[in-house]
Amino acid sequence: MTSSSSLTPLAAASSAAGAGPNWTCPFCGLLCDDLTVHAAGGKLRLVSGDCTGAQAGLDALEVPDAAARAFIDGLPASADEAIAVAGQRLRLWRQPLFGGLGTDVAGARALYRLAASSQAICDHADGRSLMHGVRAQQDKGLFYTTLAEVRSRADLIVCVGTSVVDHYPCFFRRVGLGSDRPADAGESAEVVFVDGPVPDALPAGIAARHVAGSGDLFADLQQLSAALAAPGHDTGPWRDLADQLRAARYAVLVWEAATLPDHGALIVEAINRIVGLLNRSTRAAMFSLGGGDGAYAVNQAFTWLSGLPLRTRVSGSALEHDPLRFDARRLLDRGAVDGLLWLSSFRPDRLPPETALPRIVLGPVAMGARLAAQGAVADTVFIAVATPGVNAAGHLFRSDGGIVLPLQALRDDGLPSAADVLTQLDALVRGVPA
Repeated sequence: MTSSSSLTPLAAASSAAGAGPNWTCPFCGLLCDDLTVHAAGGKLRLVSGDCTGAQAGLDALEVPDAAARAFIDGLPASADEAIAVAGQRLRLWRQPLFGGLGTDVAGARALYRLAASSQAICDHADGRSLMHGVRAQQDKGLFYTTLAEVRSRADLIVCVGTSVVDHYPCFFRRVGLGSDRPADAGESAEVVFVDGPVPDALPAGIAARHVAGSGDLFADLQQLSAALAAPGHDTGPWRDLADQLRAARYAVLVWEAATLPDHGALIVEAINRIVGLLNRSTRAAMFSLGGGDGAYAVNQAFTWLSGLPLRTRVSGSALEHDPLRFDARRLLDRGAVDGLLWLSSFRPDRLPPETALPRIVLGPVAMGARLAAQGAVADTVFIAVATPGVNAAGHLFRSDGGIVLPLQALRDDGLPSAADVLTQLDALVRGVPA
């Protein structure tokens, strides 16, 4: 059994001095790398950087010492025993579904190899929202930007259908609003909220206004697009915003994948059309809030390994991608799969969906404790794995797509990484020595 790496320099410094150097938080797609965590008495506490999501993520991983690190159908077992039984069961499944997929780059690579060996269909727990951007990119392409460029260039930020701070409380800080901005960025960017909730409180110094729409976000974006395409044409409340967008030096339209409705891909295409119209005479881009819980890391890894994103059936001889048919929830509801491997190494509350199918579950120790407390252990093999950025090192892709950041462990709990367990399962499925 291979466990996570020994105590890293970050964790060693934290143990010795009470608080280590800057920590990269793995609990949302922003991957804030300017936080500091205090590790003492077995507890992890955020001591610099104001992020409720980061502290909530750390708190959720705390479990009683008696919690089982592995079990088979509710009975405690060693990790090696659980892996052996999981491998035996996985070999019998004719069409497995790999869901959750909350892991880092190394875990994603091991997951892909196991999927190829077992001919699995793979979909992330946030697959529905992830596919909004993927499908729009496949159809039309995207004008995309980075956090750094928003911080240094943007003078107008339009939040489309999202308050931003409800799920990404550090976003405005990360793009330099409410604090000093680079000298060439000019005055602080103005923020406009369109068709979405306005946060109760914004960082000091942010000028914000709200444009109330009809409640149909797609129709409102069409109206805004028409106002941009035909200056001076009467398009109601959208004319002023269109004029403001044209006058901006660098406008950024921000959207949140998880808040979009089922036809979200059409909304993303509408945002992209607005950005394209603006780029004829000025500069504009879009920024998507999403990709947390390993979604971007796994999607990126699958894409470079196979040429196709998630919601793909992987086998040694063929690949099949279908962003609608291979929706995990749809497959489970239709009985189209005969076993579920669920991986969620960041969020112990992201439990596998209720199903009568046999399950293999990989997650933090706290996830196993939750399953046991709910009695959801029948025909289930649970194996505890480390969380990258907390008790294992790793790498994740940030929300802005091409940026990958290293994660260091805050402590070593002796847990295997997801990549370790998946590699052992792959060897068992293929019938070769690990």
